[in-house]
Amino acid sequence: MTSANDHGGPMRQGTVKARAVRAGIVKVPADPDSATARIASPGLDWLRLDDTVLYWTGDDELWASAHSRARSNGLVLQDRPPPGPDGELFLVTQVGRVFQHEHPDVPVLVDKGRYLVVGVDRGRLGRIPSGEDACYRIQPVPAGAVVFRTVTPAARAPVPRIQALVDQVSGDSYQGFLGELVGFGTRHSLSDRFHAAATTAGDRLREFGYTVELVPIAVGSGRSHNVVAERTAPGHARGTVMVTAHLDSVNLRGGPSAPAPGADDNGSGAAGLLEIARVLAGHEAGHDLRLVLFGGEEQGLFGSRRYVAGLDPAEAARIRAVVNMDMIATLNTATPTVLLEGAALSQGLIDDLAAAAGTYTGLAVQQSLQPFNSDHVPFIDAAIPAVLTIEGADGGNKNVHTADDTLAHIDLGLALEIVRMNVAAVAGASA
Repeated sequence: MTSANDHGGPMRQGTVKARAVRAGIVKVPADPDSATARIASPGLDWLRLDDTVLYWTGDDELWASAHSRARSNGLVLQDRPPPGPDGELFLVTQVGRVFQHEHPDVPVLVDKGRYLVVGVDRGRLGRIPSGEDACYRIQPVPAGAVVFRTVTPAARAPVPRIQALVDQVSGDSYQGFLGELVGFGTRHSLSDRFHAAATTAGDRLREFGYTVELVPIAVGSGRSHNVVAERTAPGHARGTVMVTAHLDSVNLRGGPSAPAPGADDNGSGAAGLLEIARVLAGHEAGHDLRLVLFGGEEQGLFGSRRYVAGLDPAEAARIRAVVNMDMIATLNTATPTVLLEGAALSQGLIDDLAAAAGTYTGLAVQQSLQPFNSDHVPFIDAAIPAVLTIEGADGGNKNVHTADDTLAHIDLGLALEIVRMNVAAVAGASA
């Protein structure tokens, strides 16, 4: 997952009074939408983060009334410290726990791992990085928005031909691909080892029968590659279904030669792409299947940005769906969970992925329409439906971007479940 900080779709912005802000949370483990409606009132703003709803106002009378409405509905409104006389509320989306590690003194009102609500005064805000040197995004807290939510996917009747493909997903095969990638020691985009890893991945894809090209890309003043593989379907009125992942890894404490095994970020997603390629190699489809391993992701989505920028309008219009994998193999939750992150234009694909999870796997599913910080974002910016599939509560993963992102922390069961979900969804989309 990239260390850049300037990506993501717009959110409706709420306003926060600079003085006398009252803020608190309600934990609503069941029926959050109903609980929100029972407490909400004009002048009382709210933001939902799964089972937690944050409320805030600058009006003391409204705040007392909110407490009263909560009590009358059997709920508890827990006060949170205000951000100070000159402070405001901000929503942070982070990789791992980077924001909290870099700014431990910033008050956190809501902590949901990947997502935080913090109180920051304007003077301090100006000293917090907001460009490509930060692993988080900070933005004014949006009123009336759902940042992410847990859903119960509606299982469908399994389709026999898709079930047969899902059953071909192999732990031994996946582990072989992942071990090979981690074995390079680093896959820093500007290193010789990245080129070796890209060449090796390209060779594997050719063995499966795909047409493969290593496409040079610029990464700042350096050079790297995208690995582009394709299998063309017969006929003329066909579209393209894409599977993507970034191949590179990074150790933020060192340069291109520093140890960066990148087992989860993003050997797990790249190995998942290779396993999907293997499983779907003989699948008869009505649409082209294109698989891309991007370089330069960790430096700011260079590979995916260059790829999308190089699409002509007709080619872009042919892309029906983009399924992106980034960090799919660390278990940060009590049960195996996947977060499906896209935008409004991706909702149909999110629904298909959720249905695939409910039908062919035992995954719990979270959804977010706030795209951030991975290779799905350039596609969404170009109005192409794309979804990030990522391990649930990825903010709990403390090993990314370090030498400790090793095979020892990989949960094979979670990775295979996410790969199975993606195989089913891609097979369905390419039929």
